[in-house]
Amino acid sequence: MDEVLGFLYPAALRAAADVQVADHLADGPRSPADLAAATGTDAGNLYRVLRLLATRGVLAEDEQGRFRLTEAGQALRSDAPYSARTAILMLTDRTMWLPANDMSRCLTEGGSAFAGIFGMPFFDHFAQAPRTAAVFHDGMAAMSDAENGPLAAAYDFPAAGTVVDVGGGHGGLLLEVLRRHPGLEGVLHDRSHVLAGHRLGGEEAVAGRWRTADGDFFASVPAGDLYLIKRILHDWDDEQSAVILSHCRRSLRPGGRILVLDAVVPPGNAPHQAKALDLMMMASLTGRERTEADFAALFETAGLRLSRVVPTSTVLSIVEAVAA
Repeated sequence: MDEVLGFLYPAALRAAADVQVADHLADGPRSPADLAAATGTDAGNLYRVLRLLATRGVLAEDEQGRFRLTEAGQALRSDAPYSARTAILMLTDRTMWLPANDMSRCLTEGGSAFAGIFGMPFFDHFAQAPRTAAVFHDGMAAMSDAENGPLAAAYDFPAAGTVVDVGGGHGGLLLEVLRRHPGLEGVLHDRSHVLAGHRLGGEEAVAGRWRTADGDFFASVPAGDLYLIKRILHDWDDEQSAVILSHCRRSLRPGGRILVLDAVVPPGNAPHQAKALDLMMMASLTGRERTEADFAALFETAGLRLSRVVPTSTVLSIVEAVAA
């Protein structure tokens, strides 16, 4: 029963993030009535949400019935370093939530449950729903901000060359790589409406070493010495992923490398975030999280060879491919 009722915790987490409870606890403990007045919510119902969150160590209730943020709960604040608020809103958005509820359709019919609910595939829906797309891109940027530093530090980047961030969103990872390696130049590749929100232009340390490239990775990618493909391939099935990788292989300069930054599903029965994310990919998209053997087979279809897997302190690994 505890496992079945577990879905109510992310629901409560979303509700608290949505009304920005944590922002109103930045200065210390407050009563539910005080918080309700500050957030424009119902005091009795707000208390019930806060009480559940306190059982998971996000909040703590004192003897006076006031609530405070714990160390973990500080990440819910909008102004926190590496704030998790927008990522929570993205991962609990109805585009993720409703297909997960209809996951049995994936078992009986195969494929994703998303189109049966929303009438079209995931990214087609986003193209017609700009507010939902904004939630997605903001949430992905928040997740990336917490990962980019450790990822950039975990790999031995070359001293010179051109790094192409394929489907790189707002450019957080590319920015981190360029900061650490002043001899590198970068290309941020994505659709124009995504590139409009990039963050590369505000930092003098990388000035003159980057450019944006509007495009579709299913059609082509810019030439480069090193490709970054972060949290992209897990959105797509093997055939679609092979197309992306084939374009990278075709544009890869001699001696270059392709880095896929995705979760790698470990063997065995131990819990791992990749095993949960895999079901989200199954329900909402066409993709999957992959094992090391899955990546090796996928690379082979694109004329590549898996050369090594570099673990990082994040849930993601760096899966390196070279020309076969």
